[in-house]
Parts: sequence; structure tokens; C-alpha cells
Amino acid sequence: MRMKKFISLILAGSMVLMLAACGNSEKETSSSSTAAEESTTQAAASEEERPEASTGVGVAKEDLRLGFVFIGDENDGYTEAFYKGVLEMQETLGLSDEQIVIKWNIPETEACYDAAVDLAEQSCNAVFANSFGHEDYFIQAAEEYPEVEFCHATGVQAASSGLSNMHNYYTSVHESRYVSGVAAGLKLNEMIENGEIEEDAAKIGYVGAYPYAQVISGFTAYYLGVKSVCPSAVMDVKYDNSWGSFDLEKETAEALIADGCVIISQHANTTGAPTACEAAAVPVVGYNISMIETAPNTAITSASMNWGPYYTYAVECLINGEAIATDWCKGYEDGAARIMELNDTVIAEGTADKVAEIEDEFKNGALNVFDTSTWTVNGETLDTYEANGVEYISDGYFHESEYGSAPAFDIIIDGITVSE
Repeated sequence: MRMKKFISLILAGSMVLMLAACGNSEKETSSSSTAAEESTTQAAASEEERPEASTGVGVAKEDLRLGFVFIGDENDGYTEAFYKGVLEMQETLGLSDEQIVIKWNIPETEACYDAAVDLAEQSCNAVFANSFGHEDYFIQAAEEYPEVEFCHATGVQAASSGLSNMHNYYTSVHESRYVSGVAAGLKLNEMIENGEIEEDAAKIGYVGAYPYAQVISGFTAYYLGVKSVCPSAVMDVKYDNSWGSFDLEKETAEALIADGCVIISQHANTTGAPTACEAAAVPVVGYNISMIETAPNTAITSASMNWGPYYTYAVECLINGEAIATDWCKGYEDGAARIMELNDTVIAEGTADKVAEIEDEFKNGALNVFDTSTWTVNGETLDTYEANGVEYISDGYFHESEYGSAPAFDIIIDGITVSE
């Protein structure tokens, strides 16, 4: 395998030189996972194109070795959520620290391929990545190490790769976005009842990283949660075109507050927006981690994801000799979607009970976030939405993350205004 790695590196270097000679520009990368503009291509590929990777021969638990390629480290809220998932899986299955190998702060460059190959060379049975831009490098490594399972968060190419050892995974975070929106909507109602704002001034703001389906799906789910309890709410979204810039996220939140937004939320990875909200005494809903320490007087809660169920599932597949799903996406019902703790000093009365009620509806399948009866586009209810040959709307709702793990909802609905 060492010779294989050596040859692969030579070939990879030759490819870089060829691209440079042709004048190709360097691939643009982002610092977090996201299903980019073509995210809906995930659904067009059929799993029939690729063989299943089930041998029926499992790996003894004590012989397991698992590798992880992370875009950040445990000090970054986005990566911290993944790391907590690893620890949950490790505790659930009783694995030792020596069986877990983590590569921290791996960018979306050739360094990802090197990290994946190194983990394969260390006899890892499976290697996991957590950022969208890692996917191409993981596919390259998966082609060269067919005996190793490669699992990539938020990607869209596993089904079309033709590789039985390439997998995509995500969570139904749109469910937790919706729940956090309900908490924000109840806060809006309290502000209206207390005379702090007029009913027709229930304008909320959202700091979005990039205009990708993952972000659009998330802020739409959040808004629908708000609107479910505060019908007069409208929302302004501003993109800062960055995943991890504290300054840009803070400035974007400040701009939204200056434009009259009375509650702020975010799909971005730092504490920039909560910091701005704490200074301005504006309630805020965070992302990934609790923002209560950053904004003790204004943080309501945070939408988040629990990666423990996926890691546990995938590793149990290895132990049992079962095929890992090509695309895996679960929500509240399987413990993969959640919000962080509610801030009792900020939330409106009755929030905890209402949140528990909505979470139960998700757990028993009674609620669909993108129920088409709850939103319109240019005043019209959509009964069809096709992308890449897939019809996403049927049975009265948009089937988010059902034809592939990554989000596909990229529709701007009425009540939301978006600006760069």
C-alpha cells in the first residue's frame, strides 16, 4: 500500500502541473460543509449504478480502527459538533482512544487527499470527513483503497461515483431549524404583547454564509417555524460569503439590526452574530453550539445536529459486515436533529412546552417542515418542483433530503427577502 500511495502522489502531482499548464484557476473552497449550487444533483444518480459493499464478514470490534478528517478543530463550533458525535459513538460501542485517529484542521485542498490516504495506510477500516470541499479528494482516495469505507458529510456524489465504498451522510437539520424558529417566534409574540414592537414590525434577520441549498433550506425552515406561531413575521437574509469570519458575521448582524430586524439567527460558524446581538440587546438564535456563554442576555437557543447516531450506525455496519447506506439522513426520530438548551432568562413563557410538542410531532412523523400549504412563491402554492429529473413535491410537501442526504430546497418563498 505504501507503493500505491507513492504512485498516487506522483500522479496527483502530474495532474496539478497539467492543470497549471492549461491555465485553470485554483478551485474555490469554503471552510464548512455545504451542498453547493448544484446540490440537487444528488437525487439524479441512482444507487443502481453502484454495487453494494456488503461482504457479510464483519470486523471484530477490538480490531476496528477509524479515521476522521475534520475541517477545523474542537474550538470551532461546526467541527466540535462532529467531534462530540465521535465521542458518543466511542462510548456507545466501547472503543478505546487508540482506535480513533483524527486529522484536525484539514483544508479543502490536496491536503485532504493526503490525510485520507495516510489514514487508509494506518489500517483504518473507515475514514470520515466533515466538509463539502473534501468530497472530490475522498472519491479519489476511495478509488485507490476499495477495502476502506469512505464516508463524507453533506456531499452529493456518492451515488453517482460508482464506488461501493463511498458514502454521503447528513442530518435533517431543517427540523431543528424549524424548532428553533418556533422558539424565536414565541419571543416575537412576547415582544409584541409587551409593546416593544408593533405586530407589523415583526421583522427578523438571518446571517447566511453562501447562497447554497443547505443555507436556503435552513433559513426557510427557520422562518416557517417562526411564522407558525407569529404569522406577521417577515425575514431579511444577508449573505456574508464566508463560513468562519467572526468580523463579517458580526458586521452582517449589525447591518440587519440597523435595518430594523428585532431577532437575529445565523447559518455561519462563529460567535460573531451573537456578539453583535449581545451588544445591541437583540435576541439571537445560534448554530451548532450553545451561544449562551457568548450572549447570556440575548441567546434564545441554537439549532444543531447530533452526529453520534450516524457514526454509531456506520461502525455497527462494519462490525456486522453490513453495507453502509449510500446516502444517510435522519432527524429527530433517530436523535440526529436537536436544538441546544433553551436560555430560561431570555425565552418567552411557554417556550419549553411548545418546543417539546413540536419535537414530538417530528418524532412521530406528524409534521413536515416544507408542507406546501404553509408557504407560497409569488402568492402561489407550488404543487410541483423538478430538479435534475427528480420531482421533489408530492403528497403536499417538498421531500427534503429524501432522494439524497444533502439539502435540495433552494426556493425563495414569500415573506423572505435576500440580499448579498
